[in-house]
Amino acid sequence: MNPQGERWTTDQVLALAPDEASRKAGGKLAAPGPWSDTGTDGGAVWGQCKGSGKKPYQTIVDINGPAFKCSCPSRKFPCKHALGLLLLWAGDGGEVPAGKPSPWADEWLAGRRERAGRATAAPSGADAPSRAPAAPEAARRRAERRMQRIGAGATELEQRLEDLLQSGLASDGGGSWDETAARMVDAQAPGLASRVRELSSVVASGPDWPARLLEECALLHLLDQGFLGIERLPGPLAATVRARVGLTTEAADLLTGPDAATVRDRWLVLAQQDSDDGMLLTRRIFLRGERTGRMALHLSFGGSTGRPLDLALPPGLVLDADLAYYPGARPLRATFGERHAPVTHGPVPPGGGIDAALAAYGDALRDDPWLDSWPVVLSEVTPIPSRDGTGWQLADADGESALPLDPRCVGRTSLWQLVALSGGAPITVFGECGHRGFLPLTAWDPTPVPL
Repeated sequence: MNPQGERWTTDQVLALAPDEASRKAGGKLAAPGPWSDTGTDGGAVWGQCKGSGKKPYQTIVDINGPAFKCSCPSRKFPCKHALGLLLLWAGDGGEVPAGKPSPWADEWLAGRRERAGRATAAPSGADAPSRAPAAPEAARRRAERRMQRIGAGATELEQRLEDLLQSGLASDGGGSWDETAARMVDAQAPGLASRVRELSSVVASGPDWPARLLEECALLHLLDQGFLGIERLPGPLAATVRARVGLTTEAADLLTGPDAATVRDRWLVLAQQDSDDGMLLTRRIFLRGERTGRMALHLSFGGSTGRPLDLALPPGLVLDADLAYYPGARPLRATFGERHAPVTHGPVPPGGGIDAALAAYGDALRDDPWLDSWPVVLSEVTPIPSRDGTGWQLADADGESALPLDPRCVGRTSLWQLVALSGGAPITVFGECGHRGFLPLTAWDPTPVPL
């Protein structure tokens, strides 16, 4: 038993692995042989693993983060050494002795705890130290210049959309959108650039591409008009438009700014999903409050940004913590504030049926029309083949309603894993409900199984 809470299970450790190869490599290192100088103080686990060079790899895991550090050159996060060390420690038969951190481990842990202490104790409002007099004015001028550049970019994009409609959708060859996307990058509107870039792939998406292209162009037009008239929008909707065009809010401002507001709850981790586009590694962690029932999404980025992904939370854990939501008409993205207790293991989450999931997505879409999906928990649903045999769907236990699975699931291991877990019986599934269907991310059997 870990003094900070229950010791992790092997499945929870393996859920952190970025891919199957890492799971296998970590499993090979889950033995005392390669390790030396191992230890745990309840809140952290550390050890040195023999590598191919003369020096061993120093690996340490902050359990309460969880956060990882290893001296190996791997770009995977967590690396095989961190997984192997956690597997060595996990379960009832953990083989990592309790003790005081080694000097190299203690230095890193002390730094993390010092930074966490500074963040918690950071003054806000009237108590915050004043910046240099010129700093707020310079920041205001920079913000104004960026708003002007985005406005010019939105106006240019409107002209591009108008030209397309006048010449006809059939005149679009797809390639010209790349140049338009580059112009949006120059206008410092990465959100517009991303949506424009997606138009290039719509033409080759199938026989219904004209309808899809028209829909996407309509959403772009709506976003352009929203930004160009942003001063007339209600505050929450204006915040949504700003976020959609690419204007971000600093996490520190959410926690310590004059308008800081946090929500304390026991947050159940529903899923952790990593994606890598070759340039940027993105980690999405979905949570739901036990008391409030609110959904939350924590995003972190790594890779070419130079910032490591220092937060990993396998599904099934519960955190008693404060969350600060980013502003918007339908807030979902959030950042962690103060944590009030160590992580523990949580129950199977309560869920609803297909109709409730569709209603939740519809309500969210009403507030944010640019939403692709909304996180929901489905209970008592069974995966079954669709009638035409080309896909799968989730059916309610009473057989009255069914929701098609996202076509991106077809042919993936996660689909067959979901079918195998069900075995024809109803199960609880968490995922994203959107216009493509339902994308499953975690199932309970009764412990959480990432898909």
